[in-house]
Amino acid sequence: MTDDSIAGLTERLRHFAAERDWEQFHSPKNLAIGVAAEAGELAAEFQWIEGADSYTPEAAHLERIRHESADVLLYLVRLADRLQFDLLAAANEKIGLNAVKYPVEQFRGSSRKYSED
Repeated sequence: MTDDSIAGLTERLRHFAAERDWEQFHSPKNLAIGVAAEAGELAAEFQWIEGADSYTPEAAHLERIRHESADVLLYLVRLADRLQFDLLAAANEKIGLNAVKYPVEQFRGSSRKYSED
């Protein structure tokens, strides 16, 4: 049984990398590049399909989307581990900062950026 927490996933990834002697390759720079590369692979899964169709991918396509999404998450978790910060705390902090930048009364239903006033 696996631990379904960020901490459990972090520990599992740490062990996975150590078993393979991959820490030497897991610099923050390389991990950040990995995040970007995997995010590009995830985006490629949606390229050339209509927005409405993106809600209902076929099973094989959804599996690829799930795997690419997992790759992005795994790189992010490993990056946070190597830089020793709490990824979940950082995400919650960022939501709070975004709430200040994008007050509901000004941005409800709008996709404009806060700097586009």
